[in-house]
Amino acid sequence: MATRSHTPLAERKRQLVAEELRDAALMLLAARGFDAVTVDDIVATAGMSRRTFFRYFASKEDVVVQFLADMGTDVVTELAARPKNEPPSVALRRAIWRPLSGCADQPDHAERIRIVVRLILDTPALHARWLERQIQWRSGLAAELAARHDRDPSTDPYPQMAAGMAMLALDAVLQQWRPGDDDLAGFFAEVVEADQKI
Repeated sequence: MATRSHTPLAERKRQLVAEELRDAALMLLAARGFDAVTVDDIVATAGMSRRTFFRYFASKEDVVVQFLADMGTDVVTELAARPKNEPPSVALRRAIWRPLSGCADQPDHAERIRIVVRLILDTPALHARWLERQIQWRSGLAAELAARHDRDPSTDPYPQMAAGMAMLALDAVLQQWRPGDDDLAGFFAEVVEADQKI
């Protein structure tokens, strides 16, 4: 028999409510555009109240910011879990790819994520927040790289440089992501390794 998570029931319920609100918001924002969606639209779609929404999010922009923060946490956690003997470029590529890894197996899910990514990249306020989050991701990845390879990030530029290049590769892939693209992982690997072909 499978063991249940050790997360308390109340916390699991909170997570579920937050996820339902997030999913409703992201799909509405992607379908209608950022400016055309109100908090009332989001809560109506999720079947919840405004009060519930504001218990979890400060604004509709905050929904997207939290989505990005969760992605960043997943990326750094994944890098920390990679085998210590794995080459840094491979570990970084696999860690950064983690949030989008399920796309290849679920085309409908991939298209929903692609639409949300496009929304973020095409909405100036959200794109600015995306860039802010990328800086935080890069710092987290650089710190993890430094720790994995006994480097001092205050004197060694390699961890920041490697993390920055990996984030630029992700950004390039997301900018080029088109409907029906079904080998994003391969495209990402190709972009990461592009500097070796120059």
